[in-house]
Amino acid sequence: MIENNYRLLEDQTVELVQWAQSKRKEATTDFEAAQKIMPRLGAHYINGNTEFGFWAPQLVNKNIAQEHIYLELLTPTKPIDFSASQQEIRFDRTRFSLVQDGVYLWGVVSGITAGTRDIIGDFYWVRYKDKTEKWHTITDLLAYSVPFGVFAPSEVYDMVKLQAERADKTHFQQLDLAPDSDGIMRVQEPTNILQIHPGTASPEGTLLGLTRIYERIALKIQSGEELSPFEQNYVGYDAVQLMPIEPPIEHEAGLPFWEEKESDAESVNVNLRKHDIINWGYDVMIAASPAPNPSVLTTKRPDELMDFITTLHNFPEKPIKVMFDIVYGHTDNQAIPLLPDEFLAGANMYGQNLNYLHPVTRAIMLEMQRRKHSYGVDGIRVDGAQDFKWWDEQSNSMIHDDDYLRLMNDIVLEVAGTRYRPWMIFEDGRPWPREDWEIASSYREVTKQMPNVWQWGPLTFAHNTPFLFTFWVNKWWRIREMAEIGRNWITGCANHDTLRRGTQVPTDARINTYLGDTLPEIIRNGYDNPAAKLFDYAMMPGIPMDFINASMRAPWSFIRNTDDKFGVKVVSEEARFSEWLMTEARYTQNDLFPRLKQFGFKTLPQLRDFLFVLDHAVQATRYDLEAVARIMNSRWTPDVAGPELTVKKLKEFALDWMEDVHEFCNVSHFIEEVHPERAQFNLNLRNFRRARSWLLENLRDGEVLDYCHPTDGKSLFFGLRNSPDGKEQILFIANMEGSPHNLNPFQVPIPNLQNDGWTISLTTPNLEITAIDQPITLKDSQGVVFTRLR
Repeated sequence: MIENNYRLLEDQTVELVQWAQSKRKEATTDFEAAQKIMPRLGAHYINGNTEFGFWAPQLVNKNIAQEHIYLELLTPTKPIDFSASQQEIRFDRTRFSLVQDGVYLWGVVSGITAGTRDIIGDFYWVRYKDKTEKWHTITDLLAYSVPFGVFAPSEVYDMVKLQAERADKTHFQQLDLAPDSDGIMRVQEPTNILQIHPGTASPEGTLLGLTRIYERIALKIQSGEELSPFEQNYVGYDAVQLMPIEPPIEHEAGLPFWEEKESDAESVNVNLRKHDIINWGYDVMIAASPAPNPSVLTTKRPDELMDFITTLHNFPEKPIKVMFDIVYGHTDNQAIPLLPDEFLAGANMYGQNLNYLHPVTRAIMLEMQRRKHSYGVDGIRVDGAQDFKWWDEQSNSMIHDDDYLRLMNDIVLEVAGTRYRPWMIFEDGRPWPREDWEIASSYREVTKQMPNVWQWGPLTFAHNTPFLFTFWVNKWWRIREMAEIGRNWITGCANHDTLRRGTQVPTDARINTYLGDTLPEIIRNGYDNPAAKLFDYAMMPGIPMDFINASMRAPWSFIRNTDDKFGVKVVSEEARFSEWLMTEARYTQNDLFPRLKQFGFKTLPQLRDFLFVLDHAVQATRYDLEAVARIMNSRWTPDVAGPELTVKKLKEFALDWMEDVHEFCNVSHFIEEVHPERAQFNLNLRNFRRARSWLLENLRDGEVLDYCHPTDGKSLFFGLRNSPDGKEQILFIANMEGSPHNLNPFQVPIPNLQNDGWTISLTTPNLEITAIDQPITLKDSQGVVFTRLR
């Protein structure tokens, strides 16, 4: 046994309890009382001692005696190898009785090893025995590190050291801040945003992999070396928004990441498995939200997240702001055993509603946000803000908790000596999912209440398919709104939601065949569309956002390898992915789709046939897996996975599909296919916008946006923008979709359009034009921008 010097410090524990009690007495409401003590809940390693605080109402509800409640510390007796897929480690076990203070537990312990970049810390949780002598665990909802997931004990981590050693302290001294109405400084908006899914945006599929990409790019910029087209797609942005990096749901079936074997009072043998969850990020557990998702950490060290942030903050020429995407509007059903009953407010379409009206739940959620963002984020995107609701018995309806959204908006961070509020985006499509949501949603419910906030705009929301005929003309009413009131909207058609929805479109829909000769070519040109980007960046107000998978023309889908019960259903809903984004050339690559090939699908047509029948069988049986298996065996006969498809085999197929598609979606497979001309055009666009921040503003008097009508088979958009100082004009013309159109730029019906002084500033790839007074032919997705100095 390893000798340790753990000791419960009774005097310091009493002081901690007395502090918590005094803070609660100072408060005038239960919510205020909870808020005051939140910063000291969890595990905090300070000056060699570790403070522990837990909210544990279940102990009071179950009338558990204090002598049956313990803080359990688990110390590995040999080094843990976080790269190992499996290992067995013996942990020394030490238990302390914490002080129970109503629904709270407190204790201060000396001798604990705290985790750092190079040191693995002690693990901890609360354990208690019920009246039947059965043991239960309470995990830390506010943990900083969970290398083996949320169902395992958390790791004590030295967050003081992590912050003290951060390499971007000067960034916070130079932040572009402006005061809110109460005088507290807030980070100002970026010019544009790059959305990134950490699991597919680098060869490693981790934050370390992303950091390496940006480090290589930074070195090239500093040395004057030319960037590759692949690298160009990562730069030219004021901000990078990471898709959610909270701990996600875990495997419903199979072995856990932390599996205890033989044990006694002093030690326990644990079978450890590498945390390997595949998830798009939005299936969250809420528990341990301050901790990074261990599956996106190569090292399983929170320092990896800090390294990514500091690398972007120290980026040459201009810092890149870092934004987090947070999902606090619901939790998955998996979290039910982890969260106190007081946390939950009933089922919804995603899993469980959260009980925002409970004062401690409300305070813990806000503390989760503060802790995670104290890594030093510049901005936050709140997913599904329309889902923050509570049940009103008087009106017999769900009420939007806009007061809670305001509390989220008002959280203050203190990083490297600077006190500030991050820039805020809310995705709010209310009254979605009501039947009339598409026309009823204003996308301004939050911005009307909080002027500093931005929202996702109507062309950014999930159900947009710019590769279908008449998309642009049918969306004209929304486009007019964007021009007139879109200043506080995020714009752009390509993001994680729209690409996912795009691959679910039936292949016999009204597909814009001008975009390409094959389905993969059409959908990629639809979401990485030169005319659409020209429109977003050179003409429209708001803040353009791109998705790295779309810019790389890499696939994207709804991917997670955790489902057992509904895994087959998820795959059936994604069945058209094989037609929209998979090609025979890709399928035959040796390094892609190994599991599906091993399962028996040697060719892509064979796989597509199977998915076609599977999708119809799932719909016909309303997802009765036994019936699905019978239909598959009667209708689909090739010899795949043995002589008979069972429910077990169908679930194995679903898992193989998810893991192969996840690998296929990694942008590293498409490095060589990035078009140099297109990558350079997109980068030129971003630089054009960054040099003209005034384009953020709504169109003013004298500015124009319209389209040529009658359309005569094309959607020819045109517009004129004037800089506020009157020194520059921008003329935009693009064929958003449809047949080629011949025109002279001076033919567009803009009143008082000057006919001299114009220069060509931007042209989409493969468009030849020499001067504004020369006729041009604009094909589908081609456009031009002229500028004129006055």
